[in-house]
Amino acid sequence: MPTRTFRPFEPDQLLLLPPSLRDWLPADHLAYFVADLVEDLDLNPILTTYGNLTRGTVPYDPRMLVAVLLYAYAVGVPASRQVARKLHEDIAFRVLAANTTPDFRTISEFRKQHLAALRGLFVQVLRLCQHAGLVTLGHIALDGTKLKANASKHKAMSYDRMVKEEGRLQAEVDGLLQQATEADAQDDARYGTDRTGDELPGELAFREGRLRKIREAKAALEQEAREAAAAKQAANEIREAEGPRPGPKPQPPVSVPAPKAQRNFTDPESRIMQASGDKGSFVQGYNCQAVVDTTAQIIVAADVTQAPNDKQQAQPLLQQAIANTGQVPTIASLDAGYYSEENVHALTALGCMPLIPPDRQTHERTRPAAPHGRIPTGLSVADRMRRTLRTKRGRRLYAKRKVTVEPVFGQIKQGRGFRQFLLRGHHQVRGEWALICTTHNVLKLWRTTRCRPAP
Repeated sequence: MPTRTFRPFEPDQLLLLPPSLRDWLPADHLAYFVADLVEDLDLNPILTTYGNLTRGTVPYDPRMLVAVLLYAYAVGVPASRQVARKLHEDIAFRVLAANTTPDFRTISEFRKQHLAALRGLFVQVLRLCQHAGLVTLGHIALDGTKLKANASKHKAMSYDRMVKEEGRLQAEVDGLLQQATEADAQDDARYGTDRTGDELPGELAFREGRLRKIREAKAALEQEAREAAAAKQAANEIREAEGPRPGPKPQPPVSVPAPKAQRNFTDPESRIMQASGDKGSFVQGYNCQAVVDTTAQIIVAADVTQAPNDKQQAQPLLQQAIANTGQVPTIASLDAGYYSEENVHALTALGCMPLIPPDRQTHERTRPAAPHGRIPTGLSVADRMRRTLRTKRGRRLYAKRKVTVEPVFGQIKQGRGFRQFLLRGHHQVRGEWALICTTHNVLKLWRTTRCRPAP
C-alpha cells in the first residue's frame, strides 16, 4: 500500500530570516485598514499630552494604542484584559501592535485618560465616510436603544427604602458601638488602660460602610429633587409672565424626592429603564441614541442620555448631525416616542421635513386609504402629520426608518456583542458609545472600499 505524502510540517523549524508581519494576513484584512486609517487621523489631542519625556519609562506609541483600541471595538473585544491576551494570541492584534505587548492596565489607563480625544475621532471618521460618498443626508433616521450599565439593577434602592434602611442601620451601628464600648471597658479592667486597640469588628465596618453609601445616595436624590423643583418653578414663572393659557394651572414643584425614586450604588448615574423591545423587562442602563443616514447605514450623530424617554432627544441629535456633517438632512424619520408639536416645528424650522407619527404604529391588516386632494385648512399639527404619513409617498419614506436605524442596533448589539458598557458614569459611557459608533462606521467604510473594483 503506497504511503500518503503530506505537506511539510516542522513545528520546531527555525526561520533563517525574520518574517514580514505584512505576510501574516490577507492584504485586504481589517487590521491593515485600521492601521492605514490611524495614519490619516489627527491624533494631536493625544500626542500633545505626552510632552518631552526625559525621565521615567518610555511610553508605548499612542498611534499603536489607538489602532489596537479601534480594532478591538470593531471586532467586539473591548475589555482591556481580553485585548492584552489577544496581543499574545491573535495575529491581527500582533500585527497592529508590531509584536509589542502592552499589559491590560496600560490599555485601560490609555482609554480612560484619552476618552475625550477618542470620542472626537467619531467626526473624523464620519468625514471620511462623507468623502467616500457613503453619506448624502437625503434621508436620516433617529432611534434609541437601551444598553446595560456596568451595574446590577439589584444594587439600586428607592428613596422610601433608603429612609427606612438609614434608621435601621443607624440603630444597629449604635448597638454595635455600645457593645464595643462595653467590651473595651471590660478589657481595660482586665489588661489596663494602655493596651493597643484592635481594628473595628467586621460586622460594624460593614454596616457603617453601607450606612454611608445609603446616606450619600439619599443626599444625591434630595439634591436632584431640589434642582428639578427650582427648574420647574422658573418655568412656571416664565409661563405666568407670558399671560394666561388654556388648560389646568401648573402644579407647584415638589422639592422632596418621590418615594419610588431610585439610585444605584455601583453606577449612581445609570437609571432603571424598560428594555428595548421587551415591555415587561427592565434594565439598569442608559438610553443610547443614534442618527443614521439611509445611504449606507452610517451613523452621523450619537449620544447617551439618562432619560428613558426619547422625546427630548430629537432636537439635540439633529443639531449634532448638522454640526458633524455641515449639511441639513432633507427628511428625518423618527418613531412615535419622539413626537411633540415642538419637535415638529423645530425640525421644520431647521429646514428638514420631519416624519414623526403622533400615535404608536400597529400592525394593521387593512390600512386606511391614502388621502387625495388638497390638505384641509385648520388641521392641527398632529392631524397634518397623520395625513402626511397616510399618503403613498409618506408611507414609502417612513418605511425606510425601520430598515435604516434598527439594523444598526442589531449589528452593534447582536453582531458585535455590545450589550453592556464597560465603563461607569454618564461621561464615561458617552465616550464609550462614541467609540462603538466610530468603529461601526469604520467597518462600513472598510467593507465598501473592499468591495469596490480596482481602477
